[in-house]
Amino acid sequence: MSSAAAKPNPSTLLPLELIDKCIGSRIHAILRTNKEVVGTLLGFDDYVNMVLEDVKEYETTSEGRRVTKLERILLNGSNIVMLVPGGEGPEGTVAATS
Repeated sequence: MSSAAAKPNPSTLLPLELIDKCIGSRIHAILRTNKEVVGTLLGFDDYVNMVLEDVKEYETTSEGRRVTKLERILLNGSNIVMLVPGGEGPEGTVAATS
């Protein structure tokens, strides 16, 4: 990699480059279903299939929000609607609305 590629201008940063910078960090994924996932990004591929560890899965049900803790998951990239680098999930919004 050239030194120019190592320090890209933020206006020219490509999506996969941004995700690559998030490896080892927390990431919040909002999915097509009524679920959200927050975990530490271990790796991903060109289809944005992601391996996450120390995961919390948030699911909105008619009874309220269900939280499931998972050690490690493989998240299919076709289910992802939005990624929030450094995001800690919807927990803050629940406390704010209580």
